[in-house]
Amino acid sequence: MGEQGPRQSTKAAKPRKSTTSKTAASKAATSKGAARTSTAASKAAPASPSRHKTAPSSGGTKPESRTALVRRARRINRELAEVYPYAHPELDFENPFQLLVATVLSAQTTDLRVNQTTPALFAAYPTPEDMAAADPETLEQLIRPTGFFRAKARSLLGLSAALRDNFGGEVPGRLKDLVTLPGVGRKTANVVLGNAFGVPGLTVDTHFGRLVRRWKWTDQEDPEKVEAEIASLFPKSDWTMLSHRIIFHGRRVCHARKPACGACPIAPLCPSYGEGETDPDKAKKLLKYEMGGQPGQRLRPPADYPGRPAAPLGAAE
Repeated sequence: MGEQGPRQSTKAAKPRKSTTSKTAASKAATSKGAARTSTAASKAAPASPSRHKTAPSSGGTKPESRTALVRRARRINRELAEVYPYAHPELDFENPFQLLVATVLSAQTTDLRVNQTTPALFAAYPTPEDMAAADPETLEQLIRPTGFFRAKARSLLGLSAALRDNFGGEVPGRLKDLVTLPGVGRKTANVVLGNAFGVPGLTVDTHFGRLVRRWKWTDQEDPEKVEAEIASLFPKSDWTMLSHRIIFHGRRVCHARKPACGACPIAPLCPSYGEGETDPDKAKKLLKYEMGGQPGQRLRPPADYPGRPAAPLGAAE
């Protein structure tokens, strides 16, 4: 009897202990399952305006730290690299001189219009020496389609003469030399350095400036200050391709007047989400060039370009 008492007490206690343990385990499993479901739902949830309104960089209560800004900026660059693995300079050129001339002509017009104009121009004046000796009126007529043709003709004549007289007819590969040429500023110099000489540089054009301000990478308006601030966020080796990706995105998706927010692949990272069309179907109709199923800007695009080449000047597109 003395031994049976404790055994009965132990047996009676075991179900209570087991019930409590199972209940606790059940609650824990339910809690973990709910947490996993919540996490999965959070990852699967589409981007929404409210998600962007709470981002620190979009005016939340807690300012975005420098470290967070750098991480977000570099993540956007990685995402754009996946969307535009074929990003490239959208001016047709075969040598540094052609790229320099084409970039000067691209001011206040599209790269497409420049690409449609330069074949005849380079056929007539293939070298700096040839262009420096050009008749001004003839040159003006050749570049007329690009707009501001008189001022651009003066720049082309001046820079060609400078290349002939000061650099042996060769385009220099240094920023400090390039910016001494008539009509050549830092933007043009960086385009030439990055794409003709492999020297990293940021191309701060209107698309670049607009997007980096929308992404809250900077609030600067002056191109040189924009260049300095964005350069500090990325390794120097990223600068040239970063420029191409941002400009590609600005021309195709993140337009000045009506960005296609609902079709934007980096919408979850953008603090300005909602400035444009958020409806996916309507936003898709705003996409341009290869993203919208239309020809690109180059008559002779790279082999990996997924879109159609542009048509020559005067041809039906």
